[in-house]
Amino acid sequence: MQRPQDRVALASFAGCSLLAGGNAVGVRFSNRELDPLWGAAVRFGAAAVVLLAIMAVRRLPLPRGRALAGSLLFGVLNFGVTFGLAYYALVRIHAGLGQTILALVPLATLLLAVAQRQERFRTSAVVGTLFALAGVALASRAPLQSSVPPGYLLALVGSVLCLAQAAVLVRRLPAVHPVTMNALGMTAAAVVLFAGSLVADDHWTLPERATTWWALGYLVVGGSVLTFVLYLVVIQHWSASRAAYVFVIIPVITIVLSAWLDDEPLTAELLLGAPLILTGVYLGALRPGRHPVTPDGRTR
Repeated sequence: MQRPQDRVALASFAGCSLLAGGNAVGVRFSNRELDPLWGAAVRFGAAAVVLLAIMAVRRLPLPRGRALAGSLLFGVLNFGVTFGLAYYALVRIHAGLGQTILALVPLATLLLAVAQRQERFRTSAVVGTLFALAGVALASRAPLQSSVPPGYLLALVGSVLCLAQAAVLVRRLPAVHPVTMNALGMTAAAVVLFAGSLVADDHWTLPERATTWWALGYLVVGGSVLTFVLYLVVIQHWSASRAAYVFVIIPVITIVLSAWLDDEPLTAELLLGAPLILTGVYLGALRPGRHPVTPDGRTR
């Protein structure tokens, strides 16, 4: 029988996967009118304002000391550096290859967590990642051979490592409410992204098209505020490497939403790749009896 904590974590995992799956579609619409780093800065800046308002309404305390510094560092890693590198990389890297590399987040998280003595090495997690990686590569039709400048590829790998390290970092920090941590983190990230946008000489203009406003609205509320609050809830209940399996479900949701909203065809590759992805997620994250529980009731 599932404990209440497990049900909360599983529901948060499903909600985070579903909401995050719409992010790529929203970014695609946003990038058609706004420069990438400027669009990302506006997105996280607006999300930070929403979360700070929620903090004020709920009278959530502001963390101090190590908890405050950790929240800011989490934001810079998880939002600022990650999205800055990803937006830069995707200028030249095909979306399919990008999604395939993103599927390496669970493995990168596991290896970083093991290296930092936060988790034990789990063969099932490696096998699960390989299944999921194959499924994402098949579903997204990533090219097996493509001419990608090394700098762009390294940027995307750096983005994956930042996502992974941010998840490991959260497990080491003093407990902070998910709304508070995201509010502070997105504030710090917005500063980094606005600075990057300025250096990149982006055009700082507001959208004129209704579709861009709708996309930004989703990216702020659904794709940032709700997605990353739920993601932190998952990390609070599960190990970092287990929570990271959300990143291998996202491409499936993205492909389905793209077919619905952006007229992209559903292909046979998706039907073949999805079972591999789900098998990988089951082996690495959902398989019962394979995640020892710590004395405080959290799954490791």
